Amino acid sequence: MNYREGFVDFLNKSSSTYHAVSEVERQLIEAGFIKLKENTTWMLENNRYYYVVRNQSSLIAFKIPEIANVKSVNIIASHTDSPSLKIKPVADIKDSQYNRINVEIYGGALLSTWLDKPLGIAGRVTLKEHGAIVSRLVDFEKDMAIIPNVAIHQNREANNGYKWDKQIDLLPIMGLKPGEDYFNDLLSKKLQIDKKDLLAHDLYFYNRQKARIWGENQEFISGGKLDNLESVYTSLQAFLSGYSTNSLNVLAVFDHEEIGSMTKQGMASSFLIDVIERVFSSFYYVNSDIKAILANSFLISADNAHAVHPNHPEMYDSTNQSYLNKGVVIKTSAAQRYVSDAITIAIAKELCQKAEVPYQLFANRNDSRGGATQAAVGTIHLPINMVDVGLAQLAMHSTYETAGSYDIDYMIDFMLEFYNSTITVDDNRYFISK
Repeated sequence: MNYREGFVDFLNKSSSTYHAVSEVERQLIEAGFIKLKENTTWMLENNRYYYVVRNQSSLIAFKIPEIANVKSVNIIASHTDSPSLKIKPVADIKDSQYNRINVEIYGGALLSTWLDKPLGIAGRVTLKEHGAIVSRLVDFEKDMAIIPNVAIHQNREANNGYKWDKQIDLLPIMGLKPGEDYFNDLLSKKLQIDKKDLLAHDLYFYNRQKARIWGENQEFISGGKLDNLESVYTSLQAFLSGYSTNSLNVLAVFDHEEIGSMTKQGMASSFLIDVIERVFSSFYYVNSDIKAILANSFLISADNAHAVHPNHPEMYDSTNQSYLNKGVVIKTSAAQRYVSDAITIAIAKELCQKAEVPYQLFANRNDSRGGATQAAVGTIHLPINMVDVGLAQLAMHSTYETAGSYDIDYMIDFMLEFYNSTITVDDNRYFISK
């Protein structure tokens, strides 16, 4: 299986944030990584690989070489969440004809793309089991619901800029047998438990259309959650293959980027710096030694970028544009919504050149706010050099997005070059070595 096919498989297995992290964890275990727990003391060893999970939705993994040789930390950070519809705690809406489900919009969803699609349900459920509260992943693995459009005959303004009512227009229907506790009955049956043992859930609808590679030359890839599982997948593959004798290589995948990252499992938390400090402290490094190593360190914030839309090129900056299959996109913003600066852009360009990977520069129009990434809030606890990169895609935040399939290999090669390197600083001079 090549990387492109591997990504399609990864997408189709990642029906929720929790399932994406579970799949990352599976691949790490397969590669010999050892799982750590945050609530235990870590006794780490040289030349070993480890990972730790928080909240089932964020994960940090690292490769320890001979620790005495480490001069810097190489980090690639991405995020596991995507805009979606979350099922509310009391899910059933009273209706004499339909089983309708009450939902809440998570993140900046492109609302129209949720209608008239086969929707699945996935996430996690907490339940009582043998005297303990247990969290269990669940995916119904079949078409469970649909949000039907109103026919053009009843809504003559549908093609004239219709404004969706988030509380009314986005309620899925799941059946034609309304009951007193329909959804919990369905959920307990799926889990094969007594309904009284069902405690709570973090469940989301998702588009059941499978990801696929397509086009005359197989140059496109389409699927749900490309933003940002494409970055999760490419960074994972590079991390598994990469190694540096002089750097601590770190893979970080966070939750809640789409709602600001300000949670215990988001990049604004101390999760990343806590892990790094615990690694070095395990080898009796003192705080000043750790800070000296961090001064050499570098973080790549990987989050997909906006490709120029072929029907609306006027919506993009006239000179800083990105396109499908044209390589790594280096993103810039004067307001630091993307954290790249002249130094980190130069380092990213050099890594691309060493890896023989094309790159392109992206900036938003002055009259367009555009997006932002989690990197800026990440500097609160980890003020090191960072660059924002991504791969160009169309229809960001749709339930079915499109990107260039060739770009997957470009990004993995770029990230692999990074993980195989060590970046050091001497005053205003920066060196990339192996």
